[in-house]
Amino acid sequence: MEIIQYHIVLVDPGKTAGSEIAKKRPCVVVSPDEMNRYLRTVVVAPMTTTVRTYPTRVRVRHSQKTGWIVVDQMTTVDRNCIIRDLGKLSNPDIKNLKSVLRETYVE
Repeated sequence: MEIIQYHIVLVDPGKTAGSEIAKKRPCVVVSPDEMNRYLRTVVVAPMTTTVRTYPTRVRVRHSQKTGWIVVDQMTTVDRNCIIRDLGKLSNPDIKNLKSVLRETYVE
């Protein structure tokens, strides 16, 4: 399966520890396409429907549902943990995600 940046994918993370999100869930692929083509791991940000208005959460609409991209719990998963592609973020959602990523991890 081709893994593409800013696509929403269903991930089964397997065993996790502590406060990590542990169940199968949609995640947004954050790693760039070049990395996704050549590495066995993929950087993803999990999604949730639990409303928490943290500055590290990005509100999105997908498949007639409102959810949140959980930027503060980004993780790396083996590409074999990705079950299927669920679609792509809209351009405005990509812009918002990039802004939160920049503010959280760069500035």
